[in-house]
Amino acid sequence: MRSSFPADAPAIREPRHAPVAHVMRGGMIEGVHYGSVAVLDGEGEVRTSIGDIEAACYPRSALKPVQAVAMVRAGLPLDGALLALAMGSHSGEEHHLAGVRLVLELAGLTEADLRNVPDLPYGPAVRDAWLREGRGPSRLAQNCSGKHAAMLYLCKLSGWPPESYLDANHPLQRAIAQVVEELTGQHIANVTVDGCGSPLFAVSLHGLARAAARIATAAPDTAEHRVANALRLHPEMASGTGRDTAALMRAVPGLLAKDGFEGVQVAALPDGRAVAVKVADGADRARTAVTAAALARAGVEPRLLAGFTGEPVTGGGRTVGGIRPVAALNPPGAPVTATA
Repeated sequence: MRSSFPADAPAIREPRHAPVAHVMRGGMIEGVHYGSVAVLDGEGEVRTSIGDIEAACYPRSALKPVQAVAMVRAGLPLDGALLALAMGSHSGEEHHLAGVRLVLELAGLTEADLRNVPDLPYGPAVRDAWLREGRGPSRLAQNCSGKHAAMLYLCKLSGWPPESYLDANHPLQRAIAQVVEELTGQHIANVTVDGCGSPLFAVSLHGLARAAARIATAAPDTAEHRVANALRLHPEMASGTGRDTAALMRAVPGLLAKDGFEGVQVAALPDGRAVAVKVADGADRARTAVTAAALARAGVEPRLLAGFTGEPVTGGGRTVGGIRPVAALNPPGAPVTATA
């Protein structure tokens, strides 16, 4: 049952991570990725826990759906593809840039008003084309520009000062922090600055999974439902063509999912089952495989997740291994192997 009063903030400590995936080469374990995984059932109870799901961690961009809920509650009128972009970590494709320009236009602002850090497009193919054209880093191309444009638009609509919208004490950021605490069910452990320049709130993996479940199961007349709908219907707008998180949402009906830098992933189903993953070394090659295994552990049909096994391990130009999630993430009833 949802409490009106958030619990104490998660402890700030050295996380007690555990193995979450093995790097296999030639049938033998060559390396080990450590991390933590939380798997919640439809009632919000923890059914599988690996590592340290109660320690404070930075969710990075995996928290963007929660930030979007806060902005919609505060009056952000975006919907559909533009709302998905507002919680996106986009690849910098032309439709992403056009969407950001449109939101800024609605606000009566321009790219010069953005306060995110200038960067090259996140998508490798887009970035290569960008550089071939002789273009340099820009605030528009940076992968969080959709969120920043939405923040500015809300500031203009609310009469809040747009020039200081990234200050942690700004009314916008205070409103976001309040919703983070409500949906995660815990007080924020620490506030710092994310890579794009916006405030970043430390919560636990358990709290992150709980927030995703609450968004995924929300009633139709809520801000949470609007956010979930936008993300489910427009997953590429929140990421990009060929990105794994978008593909995962396309593969699993009703899934809501968001990734974040440093090996973070959250995903939730319409019935409330949810998973949250943190790979300790930040490796993307393990994040996807561990997330898929956690979803299978939560009861998602393994056949739907067959394409999400992580990057292959190659030798001599051919595949000689891959990423194998640990046995604790095997679906219930699956055989346990000695090296898993």
